[in-house]
Amino acid sequence: MSKNSAKRRIKHLGTMLFVLYILLLIYFLFFSEEYGRVAAEERVYRYNLIPFVEIRRFWTYREQLGVFAVVTNLFGNVIGFIPYGFILPVIARKCRSGFFIILSGFGFSLVVETIQLITKVGCFDVDDLVLNTLGGILGYITFMICNTIRRRYNAKRKGKK
Repeated sequence: MSKNSAKRRIKHLGTMLFVLYILLLIYFLFFSEEYGRVAAEERVYRYNLIPFVEIRRFWTYREQLGVFAVVTNLFGNVIGFIPYGFILPVIARKCRSGFFIILSGFGFSLVVETIQLITKVGCFDVDDLVLNTLGGILGYITFMICNTIRRRYNAKRKGKK
């Protein structure tokens, strides 16, 4: 398999994974009943505009809220955006800037949170913006580490030929 063919396959696979990731994200954020989604008649506008209030609340009352609620809210928001920061630079060379990933990850999260507010599905939470953006950053850092390892490996292989 040629180098260009392998790159094309990786890009296609990455694109398919990214689309699947976006679809799963939409499902969990807007439709999954397991994550606090309620019937239309029970929906109300809920929002938090004060940074770190919900993060602190979940951490302070972690024993009363239970492991599932804490992990879902705190770590789920971070983990949910790691693929964004990792896959996007794989499938689009133009998206390999850390600044772009941070800004677009924040923007994407802001769109999601705004849709949640408008549709009264979930809660617009400034803390989610922070945690989602952090997840995008961690995904990008993971991409950079993997990309550096790949480049060093390829450089070593070229040097042995």
